[in-house]
Order: sequence, then C-alpha cells, then structure tokens
Amino acid sequence: NYRVRVFDASPLGCKLEFVERPQLDERVWVKFDRLEAIEGVVCWVEGFQAGIQYDKPMHPAVFEMLLPRLT
Repeated sequence: NYRVRVFDASPLGCKLEFVERPQLDERVWVKFDRLEAIEGVVCWVEGFQAGIQYDKPMHPAVFEMLLPRLT
C-alpha cells in the first residue's frame, strides 16, 4: 500500500503517480479517504504515472462528494 498523488479524477477512472512503476493491464485498487477501495486496471503508463480505468464507474453522487477533497 502506498499513498500516491491523484490527477484528472473522473467517475470512470483517474491518473495516478506511482512509487513503483505499474505494468500495463495490471489490476490495482484505488482507495480514497472515507470510501471503499475501487478496483481497476492500468490502461496506460508513462514514467511513474498511469491511467486507471475503474471496473465499475463511480456513482455520480459519490464522485460529487469526493471532488472537493481532491482539490
């Protein structure tokens, strides 16, 4: 488990800055404060940043609640 930086979050996925470079198609779990972990897959990698697509889109109301905490 690592605390990482989150960029470009959306209900469908996000961009993360990893401590250890992930592999393309690697399964990951993203845990936002006060939410259950969201399972997803690495869909692109550039250096130590990677795009994550969630297996199940985040509910719009949950995303709206999360958004102020990400800024």
